Amino acid sequence: MADITVALINDLRQRTNAGMMDCKKALIDTNGDMDAAIKILREKGLAIQIKRADKESKEGIIKAAASADGKALAMAEVNTETDFVAKTDNFKNFAESVVRSVLAGVEDIGESMKEALMTIISQTGENVKIRRTVRYTLTDTGSVASYIHMGGKVGVLVEVGCGKAETAAGASFNELVHDLTLQIAAAAPRWLVPEEVPANVVEAEKDIYRNQIQGKPANIVENILKGKIQKFYSGVCLIRQPFVKEPKTTIADVVKACEKANGDTITIKRFVRFQLGAA
Repeated sequence: MADITVALINDLRQRTNAGMMDCKKALIDTNGDMDAAIKILREKGLAIQIKRADKESKEGIIKAAASADGKALAMAEVNTETDFVAKTDNFKNFAESVVRSVLAGVEDIGESMKEALMTIISQTGENVKIRRTVRYTLTDTGSVASYIHMGGKVGVLVEVGCGKAETAAGASFNELVHDLTLQIAAAAPRWLVPEEVPANVVEAEKDIYRNQIQGKPANIVENILKGKIQKFYSGVCLIRQPFVKEPKTTIADVVKACEKANGDTITIKRFVRFQLGAA
C-alpha cells in the first residue's frame, strides 16, 4: 500500500478544497492515486474546486510582445525557482529578450538563447527555464490581441476575424477583442467550442455524473446527463461561457451583438492562455 503522507493529503485538499479526512479516505481507497482520489471526491460532491496547476508551483513571469504593425504577437513563460529572482530587472530583461526573439520568428528558441540562458543561470544561481512560447500572426481581416494579468502570472493571446476592414478598425470590434482577452484570463476556458472537447473528456465527465445519480430510471439519467454536459461546456468552452462583465449573457451573445452593430460576420479563430506554473 502506498504511504499516505500528510503532505499528500494536504496536496489533495489544496486541489479540491475537500475536508482533510475526506481527502485521506479517498487516497487510502485509491492507494495514493491522486487523479483517482479527485474523481472519487467529485463523484461524492466533495470536491469544491479542482486546481489544474502543476504539483510543483514554479515562479517566473509571462511576457507578451507585439510587432510594430500589431499583426504579430508573441508570448513566453520563463520560470525560475524563487519569486525574489523573478522580480529582478535582470530576470525580467532576460524574459523580454526571449519573447522578442519569439516575435522575430526564431523557431528553436532553446538553441538560439542557450548562451544567454547559461549566463542568467550563473548570475542568479537558480535553474531558469524557457518553459513555453507561442506566436500568432493575423491570418486575415481582424485583430490579434494580448493581455498580461496579475503582473505576469497569466497571459492571453487571441485572434478574432471579421469580414470588413472598417469593422476591424472600429471601436466596438476592438472593445470585443479586448473583452475576450479579459474573459480568457479570468474564466480560463480550455476549448473554444464544444466540438473541440475530446470525446474521452466528455465520457469521463459522464461517468462522474452517472455515479452521482445511480438508481434513477435510464431515460431520466440520459436527460440529466445532457443537462450536466451542457453545463460542463459552459464552464470549459469560451463561446458558451457567461460573460464576466455580464454573467446573464454568454460570449456567443456578445459576439452576435457586435456582429449586428457592425453588419458583419465575426469569428473567434483561436486563443491561448498561459498560467504561471500550470499545465
